Formats: sequence, structure tokens, C-alpha cells
Amino acid sequence: MHMSLEGLLTCNAEPSLQHRTVLADAAVAHLVQDPDGLYVDGTVGHGGHAELIARRLSPRGRLVAVDRDEQALTLAATRLNGFGKQVTFCRDNFKNLPLILNRLGITAIHGLLLDLGVSTLQLLDPERGFSFATEGPLDMRMDQTQKVTAAQLVNSLPEEELANLIFTYGEERHSRRIARRIREVRQLRRIASTAELADIVERALGPRRPGQIHPATRTFQALRIAVNNELEGLGDLVQKMFDLLLPGGRLVVISFHSLEDRIVKQNFQLLAGHCICRRPPDLCGCPRRERVRLITRKPEVPTAEEIRLNPRARSAKMRVAERI
Repeated sequence: MHMSLEGLLTCNAEPSLQHRTVLADAAVAHLVQDPDGLYVDGTVGHGGHAELIARRLSPRGRLVAVDRDEQALTLAATRLNGFGKQVTFCRDNFKNLPLILNRLGITAIHGLLLDLGVSTLQLLDPERGFSFATEGPLDMRMDQTQKVTAAQLVNSLPEEELANLIFTYGEERHSRRIARRIREVRQLRRIASTAELADIVERALGPRRPGQIHPATRTFQALRIAVNNELEGLGDLVQKMFDLLLPGGRLVVISFHSLEDRIVKQNFQLLAGHCICRRPPDLCGCPRRERVRLITRKPEVPTAEEIRLNPRARSAKMRVAERI
């Protein structure tokens, strides 16, 4: 959905003073190679990266800002109000970017940024249900118009399916123990809140030791990924977006867990003409066609100082590739 600034400023949301954009300067420095270019921020969130991009553009440069979270898009529109018509806002899922750009009449771009993390706004709002740190409804929807919530998955999925979900998306080795405990509790009552689920998981696994992450961390990650279909189509999108990049254009992706990073890494390697199947040459089915140049051979990570200022940045990994 292409939206005007006036249409966005209806949520009356206030910008969060506690939000810090991860890898902000590094990401934008990699992205913007032509100040006159057309760039896309596919996960604009609070607009931290987008503002830095817009500041690097000449009066001829343009930015398309996309997010499926209406509240986040409203905050970004407020933040970027001073850039006027240089910035176009679209409420949609970044996985629909080829269609979004087609609707806008855009056939080629100079760069795309994807920050795949959950925003601080979402984490700090108890009503959104993303965090076990505060009591709230078990929701986790980035797009609040969609129907499926975390509560529905927790209370309706068969035990084995729930265990597989937690294992696959959360990489939680105790997933079966957690799913069994959830099934036992939901037979007695509906599980409706973040605090309730966190307590169930903690009781299933036992209290954490000093220095360990909260026992519910991986379970919450798995449910969030499932609710929002975060991994579905990500690799396909990476492939398609390089078709829209001009030669020299760059795709910058910031991920926050190994599942996303693995998908990005493998697709970047394929596009760079590398083999990812590890089979003998006569059995290899990898394209071996070099379409991009890897700018980051290994992912860039936040500095120790950035992690000190923003502990949520500790798991961030940034990969950059440039179309040849």
C-alpha cells in the first residue's frame, strides 16, 4: 500500500527515545554509492537507517521506505518529514518489493537495505507481545491486520508440531520438553500472556544460570518467526532483487539470528558463482555464474562500544553484495 505522509500520521505514536539503529553508519556507507541514486529501505522501522540514507542523497536522489508495521511507518514518516517528496512511504511486506516497485513505476534501483531485526518499538510495547520482559498479550504480529497470533499457535498446534517449530526456528534442543509442558498447561487453561508462556518455559527447563540467556528466548524467537513467516521467501527475494539492481548497486542485509544469516549467506555465495552444495564438480548443480561481488567476505558485526550502548546489537551480522 503506497501511502502519503498525511495518511500515515494517524496513529499518534511518539518516537521511542530508547531506540538505537544497529550498524547505522556502516550499513549506509556501504549502501549509498551514488548520491543521485534511487534507494530502498525495505524495513524502515523507526527510520534510523532511512534518515542517514536521505542525508547522503543529493536533491535528485530518492528513497522508498517500506514497512508492514503501520505504527513504525508512522514514526518513520514523522522523522523524515523534512525530506519531502524525496521519500515515498509504502506499508507492505518487504518480500513484496518487486511488486511494490512495479506499482511505483520503478524498474531499477541503486541499492536496497534490509534490517531483519525486531524494532525496539515492538519489543518495548507490552501490547505487541514480542517480549517476555513485560506482561502482555501473546501476539507477536508485525502486521496487526493479519489473523494468526502467537497465542493461537501455542494453544492450537499439536504437541509434536509445536516441538518441531520451536526446534527449527528457535534452534532449541529442549523443544520437546517445552512443547510437552505447554500441552499440559493448555489442557487446564488457555495460555494468553507473554509472562505466562515465559514462566511455563522456565519451569520446563529450570532457572537460568548466571550469564545465560533467559530460558524462553529461543521459544519466543521461534514463535515470532512462525507468526510472521520471516524466513519464507527470503532467499527468493534476494535473488530477485539483484535483477532490479543497477550495475554497481548494492544489497545490504542485517540479520539477527543464524537462520536468516545462513539464507542470506548461501544466496550471496550462489550469486557470486560459488558452490554451496559441497559435491564433487561432476555432481554439482550450483549455477557457477558470477553475478555479484561480495563486499563482505565475512559478516561485519557491531563494535564493542556499539554493543555496550545497545546490547540488542550483539547478535547482528551484516552482509553486503554488489551487482556486477
